[in-house]
Amino acid sequence: MRVLKTDIEGVLIVEPTVHGDQRGYFMESFSERDFEAATGQNVRFVQDNESRSRRGVLRGLHFQREPYAQAKLVRVVQGRVLDVAVDIRPGSATFGRYVAVELSADNHRQLFIPKGFAHGYVVLEEDTVFQYKCDEYYHPESEDGVAWNDPQIGIEWPLTESEIILSLKDTNRKLLCEL
Repeated sequence: MRVLKTDIEGVLIVEPTVHGDQRGYFMESFSERDFEAATGQNVRFVQDNESRSRRGVLRGLHFQREPYAQAKLVRVVQGRVLDVAVDIRPGSATFGRYVAVELSADNHRQLFIPKGFAHGYVVLEEDTVFQYKCDEYYHPESEDGVAWNDPQIGIEWPLTESEIILSLKDTNRKLLCEL
């Protein structure tokens, strides 16, 4: 496994070792021992989630409030997304900044998002399957989010606003300055 640092401390790109031949490929998508050794993160994941979406679906920018904040390890098993992590940690030197990484079934990349970040992604291919591990269970009373198009954050989404498909919840999210 190879780990790449991003412009924001703690947000990491994880590239698993992929063994391929004429039959296809094999990889360990997650090993707690190897993850901890490569990243220095001692994270105990307790819940796995999966979603399937069509091109244009934007899910996010989601987070859970304390005491149920979540760290996540996300990946795409079919298709392609632009995945985004936004620093929402009060007092952080990188507050309001984001990291954007293309994750796909072809590149096998994963993104580790520590607690204190809002997370979202936009689907770039039809029938995309997205999986993620969380180190805290889902608590609906703690669920929150930031507007996907918040001008203070300024995310450069690769699709036009007319191509974006949102849930009702995500159309009504607050701006970062309102949280």
